[in-house]
Amino acid sequence: MRYVRLKNLREDNDLTQKQLAARLQCSQRIYSDYETGKVGIPTEILIRLAIVYDTSVDYLLDLTDEKTPYARKARRQL
Repeated sequence: MRYVRLKNLREDNDLTQKQLAARLQCSQRIYSDYETGKVGIPTEILIRLAIVYDTSVDYLLDLTDEKTPYARKARRQL
């Protein structure tokens, strides 16, 4: 499964794979593999991506078209 939304969100935020990988504390190669679907995305990385993009994991996984994240009591920052 390719994660087209990950690439689109990254590009919309003017980030390179290398920049985003640094924020996620992984290598650019691994991040590239996430975008192309060569490897599954660990839950912790999905959570970090949702925080970075201020959206939900469901949106990242193309389970909903609603970009707005779910309401939370407290937000974590990376």
